[in-house]
Amino acid sequence: MVERKEYLQKLWSWKDEQVIKVVTGIRRCGKSTLLKQYQNKLKSAGVTEEQIISINFEELENEPLLDYKSLYQYIKERLCEDKMTYIFLDEIQKVTSFEKVVDSLHVKENIDIYITGSNAYMLSGDLATLLTGRYVEISMLPLSFKEYVEITGILKEQAFSEYMKTGGFPYIAVMDRTDEKVEIYLEGIYNTVIVRDIEDRQSRKEMNCGKRKITDITLLKTIARYLASVIGSPISIKSITNYLISSGRKVSANTVSDYVDALTESFIFYSVDRFDIVGKQLLKVNKKLYMVDLGLRNHILPRKRYDLGFSIENIVFFELLRRGNKVNIGKYGATEVDFVAQKQGVIVYYQVTADMTAEETFEREMRPLQEIKDNYEKIVLTLDQFSLGNYDGIKVINVIDWLLEN
Repeated sequence: MVERKEYLQKLWSWKDEQVIKVVTGIRRCGKSTLLKQYQNKLKSAGVTEEQIISINFEELENEPLLDYKSLYQYIKERLCEDKMTYIFLDEIQKVTSFEKVVDSLHVKENIDIYITGSNAYMLSGDLATLLTGRYVEISMLPLSFKEYVEITGILKEQAFSEYMKTGGFPYIAVMDRTDEKVEIYLEGIYNTVIVRDIEDRQSRKEMNCGKRKITDITLLKTIARYLASVIGSPISIKSITNYLISSGRKVSANTVSDYVDALTESFIFYSVDRFDIVGKQLLKVNKKLYMVDLGLRNHILPRKRYDLGFSIENIVFFELLRRGNKVNIGKYGATEVDFVAQKQGVIVYYQVTADMTAEETFEREMRPLQEIKDNYEKIVLTLDQFSLGNYDGIKVINVIDWLLEN
C-alpha cells in the first residue's frame, strides 16, 4: 500500500475528538487504503480488533447493510462497553439515509467515527443540517509530485514528465506504466466516476428533491471534455452553453449548470472563484475550473489539445490546496494574477508560466505582481532554469524544485 503520510497524520491529529471525520475525494485517490493504514496505526498503539468496526460498502458481502436500519443494528451489536469503538464506514453515500446512522452513533459515548465518500453531495442536504459543527472534512487528492517521486524513485525531470502524462493516482505510481495499461486503468476510473458515482449522487438528489437531473451521459462526457480543454481559462455557464449550441446540441443553461455541478461534486473538476485584490471581494462571474488529475485530462482529450502552460498551472493549483491554502484567481485592475493563496491570514501571490526566457513573456508575467503594492510575498513559478532569481522582491522559482519542497 502507498502510505499517504500527511493524510494519515491529519486523521491521527483528530483521534478521539468528538467530531466525525469525513474523508472525501475522487474514486481511487486512496481513501480506502488510508482507512486501512489508520486502523493498522491504531492497532500498533494498543487498540484491539474488537474495538474496530470497518465496513466497505463497495464489497458485495456488505450489501445487506445498505439499509440504514440494518446497518445501525449491526454496528450497535458490536460496540465495546467502557472502551472506545472506532467505526469506519467506507463509501457511505451508497447507504440511503446514512446520516441518520451517523448522527445517532455520534451522540453516544466512547465512539470515534470515520466515513469516506466519493461525492461532495453527501456533505449537503440532510447531513450538513444534522451535523453542522460536528464534523471535519479531510479532502483527499491523488499523489502530489513529491509523493510520486518518492514512490517511483525516478529522477525529478523524468518524473515530472511522467507525472504530467500519467497523473497521480496511487496505483499508477506502483504499476508497470506501459501506455496501454495506464490508458485502460484511467478509462476504468473515468467511466466509473461518470456513471456510478454520479448515479449515487442522483439517488440522493432524487430522494431530496424528487427528480433526476443527469440523464444524458453523452452530454455529460461532452461537457467534461470541453472543461478539460479550457482549464485555466475563465468560463461561465453561458459560455459553456454557447459552445454546446454552436456544436449542434440543443441544451439549456439550467441543464448545463446541473451537469457541471455533477462533475464538480464528483471531484473531477474543482471550481475556483476570482478575487478582486483591490476591493477584497469575490467576483461572481467567470470562474476557472481545474481537473483533479492530468492523467484523466490526457485520457479524455485529443493529444493536439495538450497545453504545457495550463498543465503546469493545474498542478500548482492542487499543490496549493494540498498545502492547506484557500485559493482564488486574482484580479488587479485590468490584469490577472494566476493564484492568490491564503493560509492563516497570510497571502502569497503566484504567477505560473512554462517559460520566462522571452522578454515579452517575462514582462507579461511580472507586470501584475509589480502593480500590487502590498507587502505580501510574490512568486513566479516556471519550468525554465535561466530566469530564476529575485527581481525587486518578486521571486522566480523553478516549479519542479518548488513542488519538491517540504
